[in-house]
Amino acid sequence: MTRLATFGVSFAAICLFTVSCCTNSAYAQEKNPIHTPGIEFLKDPIPAENSVAATEAEMKLYAEKVPGTEVPFKMIPIKGGKFVMGSPTSEEGRAENEGPQIEVEVAPFWIEEHEVTWGEFQEFGQEILKQRRFKQTDLTEREKLVDAMGKPTKAYNISAISYSKSSKLDHPASGLTYYAAQAYCKWLTIATGRYYRLPTEAEWEYACRAGTKTAYSFGDDPKQLENYAWFMDNVEEGYNAVKTKKPNAWGLYDMHGNVSEWVLGIYKEDAYQQYKDGKLKLLLINPEKWTMMHVAKGDNHIVRGGSCDQFADECRSASRNISQEDWKEQDPMFPKSIWYYTEAPYVGFRVVRPLTPPKDAEECKLYEPDTKIFDDYKELNTRQN
Repeated sequence: MTRLATFGVSFAAICLFTVSCCTNSAYAQEKNPIHTPGIEFLKDPIPAENSVAATEAEMKLYAEKVPGTEVPFKMIPIKGGKFVMGSPTSEEGRAENEGPQIEVEVAPFWIEEHEVTWGEFQEFGQEILKQRRFKQTDLTEREKLVDAMGKPTKAYNISAISYSKSSKLDHPASGLTYYAAQAYCKWLTIATGRYYRLPTEAEWEYACRAGTKTAYSFGDDPKQLENYAWFMDNVEEGYNAVKTKKPNAWGLYDMHGNVSEWVLGIYKEDAYQQYKDGKLKLLLINPEKWTMMHVAKGDNHIVRGGSCDQFADECRSASRNISQEDWKEQDPMFPKSIWYYTEAPYVGFRVVRPLTPPKDAEECKLYEPDTKIFDDYKELNTRQN
């Protein structure tokens, strides 16, 4: 059904990882916020007009911008509600893992208007401290923590993981692992004081459907897809800038096509059936124990929405795709990068912010990157200090 592109690119030293830290390395080791639950950073958030809400009725669209940058993005409020998840057996192009259909209730949340762009993600790799210390400007405690968090370096051959489009800051960030997407959300939480994470699979489909029950958010006719999505039939080379096609009814762009988007948890083929049978209380499945090698292998996570590298039926609202181990086939490093894929330039993500943040550290574990992955990678990577 799909032509998953494989790029025969030699990666001599792709994706070397470094830990960005403050001027005082001891401070960074002690305060590295990857080890702290995200809810600990929500006190005194950075001001953003219309971003404060205690109830669903108070939720408004707001523009988020990381302090010290000029890269804003909009967060769209989504009211909570129930919907039917999955596809009917009569839907053209349907796969078995899209059923049985189940009724799911979703709590209110904000979701990013478009996929995270290179302009946004590249700020993750910058250091506010390094940019400002030469000006002898005092940093806030929040800014110190932002710089203390481990973050990826630039990929050695970023062209291969981005269709040579990483310099186009309005294009979606791509070739990123599930861990990288989670780490970005954690960094954004620390930087802003608002709780960001990946969407659950149910939240993603709810937002994509925008109240519809059809194969796509605009109806059942795949011939109309070219008006809403960049996909196999209308691209020349890879994805395109965000917001260049029509949005869905809730104002969200590129929910179909462009890049596939990570959602929380790992793939389980019969998850819908288990949920229907009452064996699963939550459609969010995490491994009993995360390991660095699980992440480095790159398999068994869920991506949604189809991509520029897939056909129309794989861009349907209910379509579920799975990350593959061969997405890292040409990564020559040991250990393999926890940040980038060598063969999946069509994978990206967008962020959500729940109206109600996690209640405690234990709940945070459902949504945040496992610190053991970072620690194990650092221990095995001889290039680390």
